[in-house]
Amino acid sequence: MDVRLECSKILGAGLASISLVGAGAGVGVVFGSLLVSISRNPSSKAELFQYAILGFALTEAVGLLGLMMSFLLLFK
Repeated sequence: MDVRLECSKILGAGLASISLVGAGAGVGVVFGSLLVSISRNPSSKAELFQYAILGFALTEAVGLLGLMMSFLLLFK
């Protein structure tokens, strides 16, 4: 296999995996906001927790898509 092609695949996979950093920061923001909102209004804890789980799932989906693209670049 061509060395330039292999280097390009590894570089692309590294750049695609940067999305995991954003996903980690996004999860921190989601749960940090959950703590702040529960401390302001404890009576709506159940509803706020449902929204936080939805936000967590959507944020993690973006990170997992980036990880999937990284694996596709490396192993295809």
